[in-house]
Amino acid sequence: MLRTLFYALVPLWVLLASIALACIVSYFVVLGFGEFIPFRKIISKTTQLFLVLSTFPAMVYLNINKAALGFAARQVFLKQLLLGFGLGFITLMPVFIALTVLKINVIDDTQLWTVGLAAKTLVVSLLLALLISLIEEPLFRGLLLVGLNKKLSVLWAIVISSTYYAALHFLSSNTDISPQDLNLFSGFTLLGGAVANLLNPGILSAFFALLMVGIFLGVLRTQVKASLGLCIGCHTCWVWQIKMNKKLFNTDFSSDYAYLVSSYDGVIGPLVTVWLMLAIAAYLIYRRANQAA
Repeated sequence: MLRTLFYALVPLWVLLASIALACIVSYFVVLGFGEFIPFRKIISKTTQLFLVLSTFPAMVYLNINKAALGFAARQVFLKQLLLGFGLGFITLMPVFIALTVLKINVIDDTQLWTVGLAAKTLVVSLLLALLISLIEEPLFRGLLLVGLNKKLSVLWAIVISSTYYAALHFLSSNTDISPQDLNLFSGFTLLGGAVANLLNPGILSAFFALLMVGIFLGVLRTQVKASLGLCIGCHTCWVWQIKMNKKLFNTDFSSDYAYLVSSYDGVIGPLVTVWLMLAIAAYLIYRRANQAA
């Protein structure tokens, strides 16, 4: 148990080191270039950059190459992207249908759509979703999952990497500090607020949904060899659908069924948690039956 706890905390030290460095670097970025975006967002993007950069020395230290990370050959990888995208569509579209039938999703009739605007929204949302997935999947279902699995069981590796994945979505602060009040320690003040946000019971609904998202992708990654492309494709489709849903619909939080979603994005919540849990259970039952046969 102590061994599991030790390896589970290693990514936390890397994360804290990345954030601490980002807090300091972001201060000097603002000094040099001015506050072109809110200081908290500069810290967030800089932290993401340092986390991505940390993967390279970590891969060398853990002796993890590109193939071990989960990347297949280019042709196979592109095929996996498409298959994963299809899987993402199949697994999440029933949720959107349910949200619409239950009138949690209400069409936003204030938006005036044209063919050009619709095409632009589709493409931009898709590219942003792909960018997010290309950053998050190699980090969480690649390096973190594979690195933990070198020291721990597959189950622990999936659960721990998924916990980090879910938690990082809420490690944020909405506090703005004016440029004239900034100092070298301002970033650490925001960090305190971000950590406090993790202790907010109001995030639990969305947290468990994102935890289940991570577990679903972790199972997908570990059940198929070199399957990072599948994870990236599936993740891309999920994010793309959520972005398009926010463009097309408003969330009616006065609905009798509003408890099925969270305020995080109006989609993830208990409904997604239970749906993905059932999907994982169905797959595991199918696999066991297939093995028995």
